[in-house]
Amino acid sequence: MYKALTTIAAGLAITAPAYAGNISAPVVEQPVAVAPAPVAPASPDWTGFYGGAQLGYGDVSSNGALNGDDVIGGISAGYDYDLGSWVLGGGLDYDFADINLGGGTNLENVFRAKLRAGYKVGNGLIYGTGGYAQADTNTTGSEDGYFVGAGYEHMVSQNISVGGEALYHEFENVGGTTTDVEAMTYQAKVNFRF
Repeated sequence: MYKALTTIAAGLAITAPAYAGNISAPVVEQPVAVAPAPVAPASPDWTGFYGGAQLGYGDVSSNGALNGDDVIGGISAGYDYDLGSWVLGGGLDYDFADINLGGGTNLENVFRAKLRAGYKVGNGLIYGTGGYAQADTNTTGSEDGYFVGAGYEHMVSQNISVGGEALYHEFENVGGTTTDVEAMTYQAKVNFRF
């Protein structure tokens, strides 16, 4: 009997730590939920057609007597394609003008066929542009040339963008003469995007 009691006592001593303490179910701690990192806002998608208006200042000078400056403004239309960080596009501009160049000659309008490539910065687009330009005057008719420039456009809503653009134009041998004409335009623009 002594052996049996000793064996039972030894068994209880070995298993006693398992029964020690509170007999209620152990408390399971809930995992702490970590808030996800904020997601950076996506830049707008520039893909699509647009149409708009522009208004600004034109400054015309030449190696001859044709010089003048005044208000210039008109309409524009085009299409952009968003490639991620870069945007490529093409468009048409038509500006109305009444710039007195002297000698009874007035610049009446400017037409442009343009290509542009830009880099997206947040909701904005910094771009370079260039292409074909045609200027009409009341005395020499139309003259063909080219233009290059740069601009910035900013999306203010899903369908509206505003911006500014500076363009350098050059027209050589105006009216069949040796007169070369240069023009700078600085314009504010607003576009509706489809």
